[in-house]
Amino acid sequence: MYIQYNMDQLCLPMDLEEDIPAGHLVRIVNDAVNRLDDNIFAAAYPGGGRDSYHPKMLTKVIVYAYTQRIYSSRQIARAVRENIMFMWLAARQQPDFRTINRFRSERMKDVLETVFTAILGFLVEEKYVKLEHYSGVGSVQAVL
Repeated sequence: MYIQYNMDQLCLPMDLEEDIPAGHLVRIVNDAVNRLDDNIFAAAYPGGGRDSYHPKMLTKVIVYAYTQRIYSSRQIARAVRENIMFMWLAARQQPDFRTINRFRSERMKDVLETVFTAILGFLVEEKYVKLEHYSGVGSVQAVL
């Protein structure tokens, strides 16, 4: 009569890969950031000290958060703990809101424009977005 339901027999950790549809925006963000040159991050991470979260992972999480209109570091950190798409991007790592805030406001402050320009170039190249100029002002029209 009912599908088997027993909270004591959950198979965790589950594989998030199968829950992310092909062509989903989160996969596009993942591909776009993976294409970024690692040298972009080298100046922000000179080495030494304890190990840091990978800058590409944090970049993916932040870029995807912005596409979802999530800008608060606390809300991004919450999404990484609670949202399957964010969990997948972060490979189940859970940076806290301070780490996210420091990453974008201190570590990556000088290269964020380069990162976003490179990602936009990838999206245009792969025909995910079109750049159209109206009256000399550029606008981006998503075709997703």
